[in-house]
This record gives sequence, C-alpha cells and structure tokens, in this order.
Amino acid sequence: MPDIVLRECSDAVATSLQAEAVARPPAALAAHDGDRVRGDRVRGEGARGDEITGTARLGRRTKDLVKRLGPTDIAILDHADLDRVSAEELAAAGVRAVVNVARSSSGRFPNPGPLDLVRAGVVLVDVPGASLFDDVEDGETVTVRNGSLWRETTLLAEGVRHLEDDLKLLFDAQRDRVADALAAFAENTLEHIREESGLLASGIDFPPLRTRFRDRHAVVVARGPGYKSDLRIVRPYIRDFRPVLVAVDGGADALLEVGLAPDVIVGDFDSVSDRALASGAELLVHAYPDGRSPGAARLQQAGLAFETVSATGISEDVALQLAHDRGAALIVAVGTHFDVVEFLERNRDGMASTFVTRLKVGDILVDAKGVSRLVSRKMALWPLLALGGAGTGAVVVAILVSPTLRNVIELSIRSLADALGL
Repeated sequence: MPDIVLRECSDAVATSLQAEAVARPPAALAAHDGDRVRGDRVRGEGARGDEITGTARLGRRTKDLVKRLGPTDIAILDHADLDRVSAEELAAAGVRAVVNVARSSSGRFPNPGPLDLVRAGVVLVDVPGASLFDDVEDGETVTVRNGSLWRETTLLAEGVRHLEDDLKLLFDAQRDRVADALAAFAENTLEHIREESGLLASGIDFPPLRTRFRDRHAVVVARGPGYKSDLRIVRPYIRDFRPVLVAVDGGADALLEVGLAPDVIVGDFDSVSDRALASGAELLVHAYPDGRSPGAARLQQAGLAFETVSATGISEDVALQLAHDRGAALIVAVGTHFDVVEFLERNRDGMASTFVTRLKVGDILVDAKGVSRLVSRKMALWPLLALGGAGTGAVVVAILVSPTLRNVIELSIRSLADALGL
C-alpha cells in the first residue's frame, strides 16, 4: 500500500477523532515539552494545598494491584499510558490518589484513561523515573500533597498532578502524533501480515475440548474497555440463549462477578484468580508459536488439567477463532479490542492476527459494544407516567359515562365487602 494512502487514511481518522472530541468531552492526552509533562503544576483549586494521606500500596502490574486496593489506600504503580480499563478498576477500588512512576499518557495516541480517572474523583500524580519502588514500603503511611509524595516531613518524589481541564485541552496538541501513530500502526500490521501470512492463513490447530460449540451461540469475554457494562447488557441474552461462555484471562473473573461461570478459559493465565481456575472451566493455555507457554507452569503447580494451543497474536483472537473453528452459530464479543485506539492503548505495534481473525469470523460476529450503546439510551420517566395516566383516565371516563359499568363495579364492591364481613 503506498505511503500516501496510509497517510491520507490516518489523517482522516485523526480528523474524525477531533470531531468526536467536539461533540463530547475529548479523550485526554498528555503532551510533552522535552521531558516535562504539560499541565505542569497544580493550578486553580488544586493549588490550595489540599493533601491526601493513606496507606501506600505498590504494584507494577495494575490489574493485580487493584485486587488489593481500598478507599484508604494510595496506589503507587508503574503504568505507562494508563488505559481505560485500568482507570475504571482503580476508580472502582475507591482509591483517592494514584501516583505513577511512569507517564500516564506518553503522547502516542489520544489516551482517555487519565481523564476518566480524574473525572472519577481520583487524584493522579505522575513522577516519571522516581525510585518509589525502592524507597517506599508497601503498607506504610504516605501523603500526596499537590504534585508530590511525602513520608511525614520527607519528600519522596515531586512530579505533576493532572487536572481535568488540562487533560481536555491537551487533546488538540496530539493530532499530528495520532496521524503518525496510525500510519505506523497500519504499516506494522501489513508487515506482520506479509511475514506471517502462511501461519495466519492456515488457521490454528486446536486440541479437542469437552465443551460443545456446534450450532450454539458463544460469548467471548475479554478484559477490554467497558467490558463490565457490556456484560451487564448481554446478561438477559445469556439467560435466554444459554451460549457457551469463553473467558479470556481476567474475563473469567468478570463472569464470576455477575454470577456466571465460564465454560472455557483461554489465555496465558497471568491475570486469572484462583477462584476462576477452580470454577470447573476447561483451561486452554495460549502458547507462543515456538511452543513456549509460561502460563502452563502455574497450572501445573496447582495440579490442574489443561490443554495448550500455539498461535500468533493475542489471546482474544485465539478465543474468537476457537468458537468459529468449532462451529458456533453466532459469536458475541464482550470487551474485545474493537478499534485502532484500543489497540494503541495496549501498546501493540501491529494487529495482523486481529485483522485476519475479524475477517474470518466477521459473518457471525456481534460486538457487545454496539448493543450496549444502543440499549443504554434510557427512556425518561415522564413519558411512562403520562402513558399510565392516560390509560387510567380513559378507564375512569368509561366508568362515568356507562351506567352498566357503574352497576357492575358497585356489585363487585358489595360482594367483596360481604365476603370480608364488612
């Protein structure tokens, strides 16, 4: 594909992203001036010296850290380009402050994660390169004061506190970087398709499983943006159709949280809880194309039976192709990566396997994101009240103008009174 085509495509997508930002609050993106983050110091209300004291909880893997966070904790993490799912989970954990030793938004793409976190009322401070994982003990008391972290009177790190207005304004500064990122993304994807065309086209050699997919619906649940709300939306469908439930790593815990049990769990098993492993689901370890499977060691230590499949790409692609390969009549995707920005959030250089997977399963694939947005438009209460009032009024009028109806109602009232001894 000529470079000019890629550039025109990326410019068009960037223009679309900017137009969407005018219609609704834009995705936040930190712009950088050299090595400094824009939005530098706390301004406005944040400059009044407000501070938050809590228990330090440290974790380099945010998806593991959120499992042990509470309202009295201050999360200290190492998460470049803080994604939306992590922001949602940090906010849901109830933490009041997050201190990141990496840049919460690097400037590669319009990243809504930091903005979502700040809008949820969580103080977000970036201290890139700070040695907090060496200087702070998990469980000790620390204080976030404006853009710095303190232990009593000792300054541990000084950085930048992100404010909502600053994060919103920074979106426009990233248009050129979005175009560059999209062009590089497209070029990388095409390169991977060329390199792996034979492997991608030949499909995946899946091992036999007990779970039957043939002519059944399948729901594939991954830990992607909005997966919790999407899962709530499709619960009535799951209740009525009883599809095969395929979880991708942490998607198994998402199913358990809403009272559902996965039939199959696919992934490297780095973010699956012990509870999910003991749920009775079949376990399918996603191994590298060369056969290495780091996730198998955990299952072996736990004495759990599992199967292994070698494949390129990400685990959600493997799950989608599993359902398709085994003859599912319809596949509903919950929390899967659906657009380029979501791919960039996950720091994927190219998504050749996802591109091919979507082509393969496209005719039977339904993404829950669209369903969620369609049905989440809530009807206002007053039309329902007006409709109910109109119906009641019509009944009253009919009774008033009809002597026969009045006689029937009076007779029914007397009979009821006699039965009750009144």
